[in-house]
Amino acid sequence: MTNIHFYNSFRFFALVFCSLSIVLFSGCDEDDPRRENTPELITKATLIFTPAAGGSVVQATATDPDGEGVDDLTVDGPINLEPFTTYTLQINLINELAQPTDPAYDITGEVEEEGDEHLFLYAWTNNVFADPSGDGNIDARADDVNYLDEDEGGLPIGLETSWTTGTTASGTFRVILKHQPDLKSETSASTVGETDLDIQFVINIQ
Repeated sequence: MTNIHFYNSFRFFALVFCSLSIVLFSGCDEDDPRRENTPELITKATLIFTPAAGGSVVQATATDPDGEGVDDLTVDGPINLEPFTTYTLQINLINELAQPTDPAYDITGEVEEEGDEHLFLYAWTNNVFADPSGDGNIDARADDVNYLDEDEGGLPIGLETSWTTGTTASGTFRVILKHQPDLKSETSASTVGETDLDIQFVINIQ
């Protein structure tokens, strides 16, 4: 009877263990629909300012060739724009650690495809722009930025924006890309979600 009792007890605990294991492993299934808040790997950011009325295109870059993280991105020079000029700004992001044929290379495309999870925010100093006015929306989400693109829900992304310079001035121009899966809204600010990109340039209107 002792052996039978031991055997039944063993079977009972084995069944409990197996049931718990199934529940735990199924909870970690790779097909879990919940999206992860994982920052993108960006090794080069290029800001392309194109004059709306024609003229010279201005490019400014920030690079991180070793790919150790977004905090190591270093700007390669200032942004030099003409006064009293309207520009369209397009941002190009790549991961140079991947091959150009690898989907992981084109971060711009990934941000655009997952527009409902991403938001660019901007800040600047010393009234370098006549439009938008103010100092940007990094400190206050509701402040003006002229977004030209939007996600499927009608919220801005910020890969393409419009800027009109004022008179001669110098200051700084900061760009932040936030990753906000299931968090992005009309009011989601720079404090919400993970930061994919945070770079600051010197900007000269001259």
